[in-house]
Amino acid sequence: MKAVITVTGKDSVGIIAKVATACAEYDANIVDISQSVLQDYFAMIMLADIDKLNIDFSLFVDKLADLGKAQGLEIHTMHEDIFNTMHHI
Repeated sequence: MKAVITVTGKDSVGIIAKVATACAEYDANIVDISQSVLQDYFAMIMLADIDKLNIDFSLFVDKLADLGKAQGLEIHTMHEDIFNTMHHI
């Protein structure tokens, strides 16, 4: 199983490191990552394998959202199945 993690907000040093550290803390393995900076605006999409997650997925979602709030970012985490269903034509 995988999760799609999106991060947006004002660019600053260490955003990827902080999100990656949080993923590692909960045993979510980053499989792919794409990030872009447009002027001062940071945007990232990350795909993480959550098969070995050491906490409940809903708690993982909340922990990343809390990290985002603490850093002045928006972090949204969505289960791959929901993401695929939303984008299925």
